[in-house]
Amino acid sequence: MDTIASLFSFITTPVSWVIVQFHSVYGSLFGPDTGWAWGLSIVSLVILIRICLIPLFVKQIKATRAMQTLQPEMKKIQERYKNDKQRQSEEMMKLYKETGTNPLSSCLPILAQSPFFFALYHVLNSIASNDTIGVINERLLESAQKAHIFGAPLAAKFTDSPEKVEALNSSLTDVRVVTAIMIVLMSLSQFYTQRQLMTKNVDTTVKTPFMQQQKMLMYVFPVIFAVFGINFPVGVLVYWLTTNVWTMGQQMYVIHNNPTPGSKAQAAYLERLSKHVAKHGKTRNRRERAIVKAIVAKGRDRNEYERKFINGLNKAGLAAQSDGTVIKSESSAAAQAEGGTTTTTAAPKRQQPKRQPKSKRHNPGAAKPAGEPTSLTKADDPQDAKPTGGKGNAKPAGNGSTRSRAQSGQRKGPQRPKSPSKK
Repeated sequence: MDTIASLFSFITTPVSWVIVQFHSVYGSLFGPDTGWAWGLSIVSLVILIRICLIPLFVKQIKATRAMQTLQPEMKKIQERYKNDKQRQSEEMMKLYKETGTNPLSSCLPILAQSPFFFALYHVLNSIASNDTIGVINERLLESAQKAHIFGAPLAAKFTDSPEKVEALNSSLTDVRVVTAIMIVLMSLSQFYTQRQLMTKNVDTTVKTPFMQQQKMLMYVFPVIFAVFGINFPVGVLVYWLTTNVWTMGQQMYVIHNNPTPGSKAQAAYLERLSKHVAKHGKTRNRRERAIVKAIVAKGRDRNEYERKFINGLNKAGLAAQSDGTVIKSESSAAAQAEGGTTTTTAAPKRQQPKRQPKSKRHNPGAAKPAGEPTSLTKADDPQDAKPTGGKGNAKPAGNGSTRSRAQSGQRKGPQRPKSPSKK
């Protein structure tokens, strides 16, 4: 570890200078030789570094969103080459190259702050070895060696010998208890951060190498911190625990306000947004308008949660526009103009006539009571019947054929004359 830390020795002077500046501020409040002054100086160093890394974090979020837009294409590649894993990996890499995305973008913040981490380790290791480093002179070195955090010296390690711990005016029990608790908290915070990313903010409908990578990191990183944490000084554990807590809070904010499309976090966010828009009839800020605009632009490519959101707006009498705004739909406005309310009365359903039995349809006269005469139309009366056109083929209308046709369900009334047959 000393060899790795020496590689980042070029940044030890800026790191030591920042710590000394914060120590001068907190030393005037809590005392220059207290663990609060030196511990809060390390915490402030972490906060300063993470604030400077916010642009990189935003770039990481954009790269992650770009990976999410490739999920449909990845799914097609998986289905096409499901029996050829090598060809599947080659097509995935080709897709990454064509779109300019990087599946390792989630590791950028860790890689960016690693020089500060090893520089701080080098500074604290020099304090434990009673060596001046950077802008930390002999007076500050003596003050840092006297600083204790819950009874553990700032430069003590879990693996230090009892003699070395006694030289720092502490006991081996205090050092190991404090360092063990901090290692456990550090590992748990790292695991929870990755777990909430995998369970809430990932589209689980598509299995990609990116998801497998994140799942692996969820279990690998806590183990790495637990194994190497016993060789970290207490000050470095404070630094890394603060970094994990910051990352966890930052991740929770992103999941709550800008979730990944198709994830459970998006379902919860769109449900909250739907309730607010239905209550106030508009979106609140630019971020919400951007989300509504993106959903409208997808059209038929919307996922299940986005379709549910649009349908919820329609049921509330609202319509999402292409610019991200929400207005009242035309049907709702017309209902308000006519009735003064958004509720409309449903039109009565049309009653369908009852279907007669088959026996009645083929023999209508059979259903009538006995003794009741069957009514005849004017065309069925033999007295009023007139011969139809035709020179030799006309038949009197008074024969029983007309009545039988009327009773058998055929059309009543004057019949169209048949054309005379050609001889």
